[in-house]
Amino acid sequence: MTFDLPLFILILDLFGTVVFAAAGVLAAAQRRLDLFGVIVVGTVTAIGGGTLRDLILGRLPVFWVQDNLYIWITVTTSVVVFALARRLRFPHQAIQIADAIGLAVFTIIGANVALSLGHSPLIAVVTGVMTGVFGGIVRDVLTAVKPMIFEKEIYATAVFAGAFVYVNLTWFLPDHWETFNTLVAMSVVLGLRLAAIRWHLHLPVFLSVEDQRDQQPPEREPNKKEG
Repeated sequence: MTFDLPLFILILDLFGTVVFAAAGVLAAAQRRLDLFGVIVVGTVTAIGGGTLRDLILGRLPVFWVQDNLYIWITVTTSVVVFALARRLRFPHQAIQIADAIGLAVFTIIGANVALSLGHSPLIAVVTGVMTGVFGGIVRDVLTAVKPMIFEKEIYATAVFAGAFVYVNLTWFLPDHWETFNTLVAMSVVLGLRLAAIRWHLHLPVFLSVEDQRDQQPPEREPNKKEG
């Protein structure tokens, strides 16, 4: 039995769509949005990156217009998670791990679409990153929080690394290595993201001179002893 890469990617793509929609719903729930707002946030989180990718690459109609299954999945997931979140607490770590898997597959799909349309490796890396992170940016903007990719957390960095690896492997290795290229690149995204979650890895944060001074502990006054 041969490994069916397209089917594998499709399954992970649908899984990632569900996970991203759920993450959007949970973010919206924290802002006490109503059901309509929750569905909007969940939907744009799940399909926002792919939509922007298709628009920029001129791949029209966009993927969810060609296949309405993605809309049905995002709306259904949003409603179900909205109902469950009122009674259950979703495990944060499990959501993060599932999100990392979705992030990995969205990144590779985005880069692959650009390459299949004949675009340069640079554009493929950009669209890979865009597909992975743009939905989360829109989610954070709609829920009025600082986008995660602008925080010190390793998120967009993992996406960039995976897209870069995939594009280079595809460039140097022949077509029959596609399964290897895909799995290795996905592993890079997933490994970096999970490592960042497990060991709280992060990039350096810009601190001005004033910020560094404010973070320094106050000087202790010398003990005054009468003798």
